[in-house]
Amino acid sequence: MASGVTGCTSISYYAQSLEGHVQIMAARKNVGKLIHDPSTPKALRAKLTSASAIRGFATDELTLPDNSSYHSYVDVGRDAVTYAVFAAPQFSLAPVTWCFPVFGCVPYRGYFSRKSAAESAAELQRQGLDIYVSGVTAYSTLGWSSDPLLSTMLRQNDTYLASLVFHELAHQKIYVNGDSAFNEAFAVAVETTGVRKWLRATGNRAGLRRYETNRKRSADFLGLISKTRDELRQVYGSPRNPQQMAAAKAAAIDRLRMRYRQLRDKRWAGYRGYDAWFDAPINNAKLAATAVYGEQVPAFLRLFDLCSGDYPRFYASVRRIADSHNRAEALKAAATCD
Repeated sequence: MASGVTGCTSISYYAQSLEGHVQIMAARKNVGKLIHDPSTPKALRAKLTSASAIRGFATDELTLPDNSSYHSYVDVGRDAVTYAVFAAPQFSLAPVTWCFPVFGCVPYRGYFSRKSAAESAAELQRQGLDIYVSGVTAYSTLGWSSDPLLSTMLRQNDTYLASLVFHELAHQKIYVNGDSAFNEAFAVAVETTGVRKWLRATGNRAGLRRYETNRKRSADFLGLISKTRDELRQVYGSPRNPQQMAAAKAAAIDRLRMRYRQLRDKRWAGYRGYDAWFDAPINNAKLAATAVYGEQVPAFLRLFDLCSGDYPRFYASVRRIADSHNRAEALKAAATCD
């Protein structure tokens, strides 16, 4: 496993993180004022109006933090607000982790500059690691500062915006240092149940049907990833030599692409929304990054159902599980909400 940032690299990394965040905080504009400002473009005003209603729904209906987050707006002037760099050994699915104050240990490093992310990825690749760089549309400071709405969050429809707001506020509600799989799956569960409730409350039946279809596709996609990860675990745990292991790894990834094409062309009736993911290089880092957001989600959704969709009870149960020695097993074994 590669070492974390040290020495001058550490200073440089923290400097770019602080500078990027401070620049965003300094550019914040009050959402309410923008909505009522006649000079605000009509399309932006409509988006901010929806965002304001979504923010209120998050507090009133999902019991998410009632604070100053998402009451301001920043146009970041690019397609992603940050770029996450993931890394994993050539023959392991365990991601490299880096440890930071406040957030604990996480399986990525975030950069506000695409160039800096590319340089970091290149250095990790020179160390023999698989790397994966992903653009990020939103991030959370866990309530340490007033997180703003970002232009990157408004590029798609209101359902996407709601999913981001609910997800990031969920991180402010419950966050366990050093357990990204737990944190992200919990946030996805809040996001998923919250979006469903919001779409029903707004009477958007067509939107709900589209959302459920997308969720099913996402579950299918994660199923493909899980199967390939199982195959690769067997490969990496075998007594093969490096050349044989590399060949077996490539074959497993080829099978993943083949299974995806079959899924896309048959069950999905030609839907190509995941083509870009499969057309780009696939390696251990990319598979690990994908698994972080998906593997524990079904267990959280099952717990939510056990809590009868009651958010305060659900959060209380999650907090109790978060205090467990083995959170993943405790979550999986949960038979009641209380």
